[in-house]
Amino acid sequence: MSGNGKYIYGFMRNGAKPTFTIPGIDGNPIFTISDNGVAAVVSDGPDGKLRPERKHLSAHHGVIKEVMKTSTILPLSFGVVADNEASIKKILKLNHDSFISQLKRMEGKVEMGLKINWDVENIFEFMVRKHRTLELFRDNIFLKPTGATQEEKLELGRMFETILNEDRETHLTTVQDILKDYCCEIKVNKPKDENTIMKLACLVEKTKMEQFEKGVFAAAKEFDDNYAFDFNGPWAPHNFVDTKLKTA
Repeated sequence: MSGNGKYIYGFMRNGAKPTFTIPGIDGNPIFTISDNGVAAVVSDGPDGKLRPERKHLSAHHGVIKEVMKTSTILPLSFGVVADNEASIKKILKLNHDSFISQLKRMEGKVEMGLKINWDVENIFEFMVRKHRTLELFRDNIFLKPTGATQEEKLELGRMFETILNEDRETHLTTVQDILKDYCCEIKVNKPKDENTIMKLACLVEKTKMEQFEKGVFAAAKEFDDNYAFDFNGPWAPHNFVDTKLKTA
């Protein structure tokens, strides 16, 4: 990569004056490139190929967090590099209306994450104890003298998956009905493992963080000790920003 390359962390209003007290990728200083009311938060691009190493990811998120202290930022995912300053100005022009609209929508807000898990040793056995139909089917196929066939085992797996997802939907409705009074928006992300019930991204006003926390505790009261709640943040609103940039 040429020395003119610019690494982009995100976009903000031109005129906002964050103080950059930390370096960016490869220790390069942070600065802004602006055009018609919006600005890109950038540093000089890295020398060579940029890899998602811990030090680079930490620098990327550190800069975004730094801007968040005093300004609203539309954060980009890790790894976006423009060829030069002219390329960035072109991006600012082509995406101007979208940036202004999104910055207005994100003003004074942060993202909070909420993950809810089944806190049990064996999720299948937990579901068997909870759902009589699953228990009966399991017992009927495995207690036969000949044992369960492959097709019956597959059917048991499908039944388990269906019940798991039905329970997820029920719990999701319960939690969303409570949290909707504490959030501006809620985005549901797909669980990545069997024990995860839901992963929510919640857009919350900065001035209502304590109320959001109370909302999480109110939702947790609807569940017993077989469920674990974990909320984190505040983060930049990654899940609520459209980062598909027009470049031509």
